[in-house]
Amino acid sequence: MANKFYVTTPLYYVNASPHIGHSYTNIAADTLARFMRDRIGGENVWFLTGTDEHGQKIQKAAEEQGLAPGDFADKMVSQFVGLWKALDISYNDFIRTTEERHIACVQQVLQILYEQKDVYQDKYEGWYCTPCETFWIESQLTEGNCPDCKRKVERISETNYFFRLSKYQEWLIAHIKAHPEFIRPASRYNEVLSFLELNKLNDLCISRPKERLSWGIPLPFSPEHVTYVWFDALINYISAVGAFDESNRYKSRWWPADLHLIGKDILRQHAIYWPIMLAALKIEPPKTIFAHGWWMIGEAKMSKSRGNVVNPLDMVNEFGTDTYRYFLLRDVPFGMDGNFSEEAITKRFNADLANDLGNLVYRTLTMIEKYYQGSIPDKGEAKDAQAKKIEEKIKSLGGEVSACLAAQADFDFSAGIEKIWELINLANKYVEETKPWNLAKEGRSDELAAFIRLLVEVIREVARKLCAFMPKTAESITGQIGEKAIQKGQPLFPRRETS
Repeated sequence: MANKFYVTTPLYYVNASPHIGHSYTNIAADTLARFMRDRIGGENVWFLTGTDEHGQKIQKAAEEQGLAPGDFADKMVSQFVGLWKALDISYNDFIRTTEERHIACVQQVLQILYEQKDVYQDKYEGWYCTPCETFWIESQLTEGNCPDCKRKVERISETNYFFRLSKYQEWLIAHIKAHPEFIRPASRYNEVLSFLELNKLNDLCISRPKERLSWGIPLPFSPEHVTYVWFDALINYISAVGAFDESNRYKSRWWPADLHLIGKDILRQHAIYWPIMLAALKIEPPKTIFAHGWWMIGEAKMSKSRGNVVNPLDMVNEFGTDTYRYFLLRDVPFGMDGNFSEEAITKRFNADLANDLGNLVYRTLTMIEKYYQGSIPDKGEAKDAQAKKIEEKIKSLGGEVSACLAAQADFDFSAGIEKIWELINLANKYVEETKPWNLAKEGRSDELAAFIRLLVEVIREVARKLCAFMPKTAESITGQIGEKAIQKGQPLFPRRETS
């Protein structure tokens, strides 16, 4: 077992409020961080998130609100911090690209690459997309527009600095082929490898003239230029957890990252730009980059321009933190696109959380109250075949969930939760088949005690395994089932009315 686990989310761009996509990535990262803390100890897990605060879009958004870019960024960052608190996101570090520790690291990286001639000056003439802050050549345009956002591009001619992506293309192809776990899921691996084998990389423009954009990190060797926002932002993964020594060797307890979690729309930057930047710096690449899917409303991706963005805080206020977490992790296999609707959450709530989990906990606690005045009976031996099946499932559950959350299984949260629900469903079926009320009526006290005790063991194991996915729910269950006695509360998930 690895002696450390370093997981990151992307740095979220603060030009707009956080949406479901942001919350999805952070909930996934949080679940893995909590799961790994339980396995290898909290001191061996590092979970990094943060915000990306430079660039043209931030400068423009700040101007529109009559604010300095730094003040605008402060205001937007508070929204992200507030959301992570509401979603129980247990990050170890929150980095902002405007922090001195990050700025110093970015400038050192630039200086190293400039001195070894991996960064050079040249004149750029071509097309530029302001919303994406990206340069494009003619052949990349889609009907004359940006291939990413489909908006208009403008013709630009200016002197800039370029990073030699092309120099490392063959190295990256070889690395990807030698490490099938480097880009996941397999569809993304194939997408990146195919692109690299069919196209010659252009060198990356990594600067903007200060006269056009003042809000950015100045280049140490050219103060009249600032750093391209993507080049700046990617460096956070190392600036947050290490430093360069006098010989420009990078030192860190946590690097290489075990997992970069990202949305599929930023795969190119993470799977092409970033590993090449690291290779030029003679730093090992991350172990795995996982690009998950999008949440759609109907057939359309959520976007501010379409006006179909759902505020995660609204969902938390309506359904509760753990129900929201549960839905996002359970409803689709991680990596695929999903359809988001309040109807779908309500369906999951009533079927899985109220009928299955909530019902099992509440009926068990009620029986302990009724038959044992709230004291948990001593363990008896349940001899029937169904009881033995449940006992075996309790023993095997930890390994089954671990296997689902492994990189080899593409961090399949949905399958991991399904394994927990298999135990819940076995226990609910056991109640229906055993009919404990008949055991009580017939005075079969040893069998009743063994039956109740087994249900208690099921619920304790379910709470332990739900800790990573639904921390508040797990805590509530554990609080209600003590070592020797219960403290029954209200039903965990009262059924919701559907119209």
